[in-house]
Amino acid sequence: MDARDGDHRQGNNMTDIIKTDAVIVGAGPVGLFAVFELGLLDIHAHLIDILPKPGGQCAELYPEKPIYDIPGFPTISGQGIVDNLMKQIEPFHPTFHFNEQVEGLEVLGTPEAPLFRVTTDGGQVFEAKVVIIAAGGGSFQPKRPPVPGIEEYEGKSVFYAVRKMETFRGKRVLLVGGGDSALDWTLNLQPIAERVTLMHRRDDFRAAPHSVNGMRELVAAGKMDLIIGQMTALKGDNGELSAVACKDNANQTFDVACDAMMPFFGLTMKLGPIAHWGLNLHENLLPVDTAKFETNAPGIFAVGDINTYPGKLKLILSGFHEVALAAQKAHRYVYPDKKLLFQYTTSSTNLQKKLGVA
Repeated sequence: MDARDGDHRQGNNMTDIIKTDAVIVGAGPVGLFAVFELGLLDIHAHLIDILPKPGGQCAELYPEKPIYDIPGFPTISGQGIVDNLMKQIEPFHPTFHFNEQVEGLEVLGTPEAPLFRVTTDGGQVFEAKVVIIAAGGGSFQPKRPPVPGIEEYEGKSVFYAVRKMETFRGKRVLLVGGGDSALDWTLNLQPIAERVTLMHRRDDFRAAPHSVNGMRELVAAGKMDLIIGQMTALKGDNGELSAVACKDNANQTFDVACDAMMPFFGLTMKLGPIAHWGLNLHENLLPVDTAKFETNAPGIFAVGDINTYPGKLKLILSGFHEVALAAQKAHRYVYPDKKLLFQYTTSSTNLQKKLGVA
């Protein structure tokens, strides 16, 4: 753990209280950028994440998938944006607690002077003046297709995410689904796989039009296969696929030879213990205002995919904007007697020193 002014423990064991300015729940891109915006205002943070590494869904589900709407980057991978954010927040020395789920939250202070005790399932206890919830949609897990015995193949030849594209080089790959993930990975893997086949239960896709058009162009050129049907069984020994048994809409059965299969049936989101913190909820999301992105509880903020408000867009760049405004209000709680004067990083020598560029 980092030893910093205003960030210390009481006692000598792992269940002692860690006192800090802010606790950030979730270490995805928005949670990481919260470290930066808080750090500019001299607010130190601890981050808690159930995953074993930073990056959230970007690192866990699509580290090599290109992202096109991050300002200043015509294209950047999911892992690339995480790596850049980690470098950007280095000057603020955040403390990470991975493989931990936030379990409890107790209000110790008042609405005017918030203070919270946060506990995790690993026995960590924190006291903080503000809590930033940047937990995406909560914890997530892919929806498993209703195919008997699929567990035997998972992690060997059945995958729910692409962590390294090289894993599929030279292989016969079957992708199943009709949404953005299925179409995106069909287009990305087609150049390196021996053969790519996309299967969907109908000839109607929920993906972006340009992705659907790109897929149809590859099919028309004979560079990949499109099958309308559903899988019924997996074939192969010791977790290694040799084929997937399928049926079409006329109940005709056939096999698709493949070495790897990726079913994209969506994710099951679980809000988890946050649902029991007494915060207002709307369809498992946290309503916030758009001036400071605070929940109904003073001192508890919600940023990124976990929040909702009129006109909400679930984009990383929207989360960055939300964090910037939340940090301004957080400063009032952390430093109630200190007036905040907004400064541009390009013109403030003090901010430049913090970033190590002055």
